[in-house]
Order: sequence, then structure tokens, then C-alpha cells
Amino acid sequence: MKGFIEWFRPNARIKRWIFLILVGIILACYGISTIIANEKLEIGQLLLIILSFIVGFTCIVLGIVFMQKRTMEMIIESTDSRVKNNRKHININSLIFNKKVYSEGPKIVVIGSGNGLETVLRGLKQYTDNITAVVTVSSYGKMENKNINSMPTDDIKNTVIALARDEELASKLMSYKYKSGDLKDISFSNLYFTTMQDLSKDFTEAIANSNEIFNIIGRVLPITNDEMRICAELENGMIIEEKDEIKKVVYDKITRINRVFISPPNCRATPEVVQAIKEADCIVIGPGSLYTNVIPNLLVNGVYKAMKDSKAIKIYVSNIMTEPGQTDNYSLADHIKAIIEHTGKNVIDYCIYDTGEIIPEYIKRYNLKGSELVAQDIAKARSLGVRLLQRDLACIENGYIRHNPELVARAISELICDDLKFRDKQSDPQYMLLKSKLEYEKQFNKIKNKTKRKRKTNENKKERKSKFLSKYGKRIEAMRNTEEVKLKNREILQNENKDKEEEFIEKFIEKVEQNKKK
Repeated sequence: MKGFIEWFRPNARIKRWIFLILVGIILACYGISTIIANEKLEIGQLLLIILSFIVGFTCIVLGIVFMQKRTMEMIIESTDSRVKNNRKHININSLIFNKKVYSEGPKIVVIGSGNGLETVLRGLKQYTDNITAVVTVSSYGKMENKNINSMPTDDIKNTVIALARDEELASKLMSYKYKSGDLKDISFSNLYFTTMQDLSKDFTEAIANSNEIFNIIGRVLPITNDEMRICAELENGMIIEEKDEIKKVVYDKITRINRVFISPPNCRATPEVVQAIKEADCIVIGPGSLYTNVIPNLLVNGVYKAMKDSKAIKIYVSNIMTEPGQTDNYSLADHIKAIIEHTGKNVIDYCIYDTGEIIPEYIKRYNLKGSELVAQDIAKARSLGVRLLQRDLACIENGYIRHNPELVARAISELICDDLKFRDKQSDPQYMLLKSKLEYEKQFNKIKNKTKRKRKTNENKKERKSKFLSKYGKRIEAMRNTEEVKLKNREILQNENKDKEEEFIEKFIEKVEQNKKK
């Protein structure tokens, strides 16, 4: 009954088909009743009755077909997050097809931690349901309350939120802190994972059960069940045994990281992680803190061997900015070289890096904090045996330079498509479905770009500008205008000062003359 009432809500667009069915029934009944009521009919009347019956029957069939189609669209609308966020530009018909794309999409394993991992996951969940997020588990001993003893779960919690179908609701729940009683200042996520760990055999099973409870897209796996610490050896020989102290000590001592290692060194990857890597079509590493979020995952026993043996394409998404205390003055090649030196070859097939076209004001803010754009030494990076792909990945989020989830996911999906095509898998359902999804995204972006182009003036159309000027021309012009205003204000002040000086001199001369007369 509730579903039937939903058909009559505003913007349901189903009442028209109900009306069409009613019209069809009326026309069909009119034709039948006329035949029954009249024994003798002329040819003209008979043709009119036949016509009304055909039209009525056609209306009934069309009404039923379109009503069923619209009912399916309403189901998709209620379950697809993209429709809620941008209802105007979404083609509902394609979303019905996309449900199949998600379930049969490529198997992607994303290895990392922190904001970088969350960004990649937010984008990829729009392309496939077969996502495995492998998360760092470290920084033991730092609990919110002595009464709670559980594995460190901050990265697990944030990853679950990133893969949730309703991120906002999941974030509110997992980040909630109790305000009174014995649980004061304890977050729900720590309490929840502690409970799940007690109910399960191990931490991996606790996370696996959480994946089902929160109904996330894909699954989250801890890199290991063993207690693990991330340590660093500096160039001056100093050893740092706490992950959170690495940045601070390196920055204060003005030195560099020679290598990172995990303690104890015999930490083993969970069987689920090893199996996911072996079965993957694509393995994504980064972006994120190179020495604390990216490399430590690759050092866990079993991970490197599984990656080396895997037939999946391995993609490293490079950072946009350097990180003070970790990658000061690091170039693109330095990032790749650090990963290869810690693990070995055959870990990275492709490296996706940003174009570097970022608004200058934001770069200046990062420069003041000791961070700068990652230098793109292309020739040196290629000499390391890695294929490079330059893409426009950056965006500004709350005043910070971040990777755009949609752009990163699209770049990864294009690489997967190209790899399947290279292996002559054009007839593979996985390739065909993903390619169709990418083509739909391109058409959708064209519609958005057309609306932006219409707003441009005729002068901008006639002028030929470089890509950088077309993107930041207005901002640079605004900066120049600000400087011109300052100069004008200075001139006005100087003129005012001159006028005051002249007035003062004139008054002084008048007083002198008056004194002479006296």
C-alpha cells in the first residue's frame, strides 16, 4: 500500500502512465460495448470502433510498459547516491545499466592509509563494487581510555566511512563521542571495534563482520593481525620507534629519512590480503605519506611477493605536494625510487601524477609551511622503469590542495581498460561494461562543460590564450588590479601631502607678512 501511494507523490512522473492506461481501458470498453449494443453497423462506424479499440489497447500496453520502467527508475533513484547529489544531470536509464557495471566491475585493491586512501576509495566506488581497501594498523598503545583495549582503528574507521553508501550518516555515527558517564570522551568507533573484536576470532574477522553491518561498498582489510610499529632510521644514524614522532624529529634535526622499517620484522600479512592481491585486476598504491602510510604496508611479509606474482597492473598515484619532515625537496623520481629501494622492482607499472597547474596563492600557503610542489623530473622517473601518465588531478577542498576523487578514479579506470585491450580482452564483459561507463562519464562531462562555455564572453572566444592563462587569468588579473589600486592610493596620498604642504607654506608666509606689518 505504501509503495502504491509513492506513485502519487510530486515529481514521481508515474501518474501520467496511470492516466494513459485508464484512457486505453475507456476506449477499449467503448469499442466492445458499441459492438454489443448495436447489431447493425455501417462500415464507417465499424472502422471507428476498430480504431478506438486499437488505440485503447495500445494505450494500455504502453502505459503498463512505461509504468514498470518508471517504477524501476524510482527504485534506482532511491538507492543511487549520485542521483541524490545531482538529480538534474543524471540519466536514470544509464544507472540501471551501471548497477551491472558495479557488480561485475574490475577487482581493485587499494593499499595505503590516511586521506589519500579515502580519496581514491570515494572515487572508485562509483565504478565498481569489487574494492578491497588494505589499511595500515600501527601506533599501538595510544588509547582513549585505559579501560578500552583494542587495535588502533582510526584508519579503519575513516576507510569504512569513505566506502559507506551514506558517508554523512556513517561519519556522524563513527565519530560520535559520549558526553557523560563512564564513557565520557570515548568515541563510538573505538567502543564498537572493541566489542566486535571480543565477539570475533581475530581482528580481520571483526572488520569483515563490520563490512556487512555497515553495508559498505567493497570491503576493508587490516594489513596484519600482528602488533606492528613503524620505525625510521635517519641519515645521521638516529632510530625513531614511534610513527607520530618521525615528522617532528626529522624536521627539528634538519635531516632526511634513510629508510623505514616495521617492528617486529616478521609481521605477516593476513591470508585475506594476500588472496585479494593475487586475484586483483589492479593494485593501487598511494597517494599518502610516503614513509608512514605507503611504504610500511609493502614491507609486511607476504605483500611484496603477492604483488610480484600478481598479474594485476600496479599503479602508484603520486603526491601533489611534498610533506615537511618526510619528503622535503623530493621529486617525482625520488618518490618512486624510495618505494623501489624499500621493496624491489615490479611493484609499480604506472605512475599517475598531477599536471601541477594549481592556483599560485594556495601554493604560497604551503610554501610558508615548508611544503612545495613535487618536481616533475620525467626523464629520471622513466629511467626507473615506470610508465608515467600526467593527469589533471588536483582540486581545492576547504583551502587545502587535494586529489579529486572522480578524476583519480577515472584515470585508474582508463588504465584498466587500456590494459584489458592490450591483452585482447575487448570481448570480456568486464572491459565492455567499464568502457561503457567511461563513455557515459565523458558524455556527462561534455554536457557540464557546454553550460560553462556558454557563459564565456565573445572576447574570450576570439583571444587565444595558453592553458595556464585561461585557467588562472582572472585570478592573476585580480592580483594586478589590487597592485594598481595600491599604487593609485599611494599617488593620492602623495598628492594630498603635497597639497597640505603648499597650504602650510602659504599660511606661514601670510603670518610672516602680518608680523612685518605690525
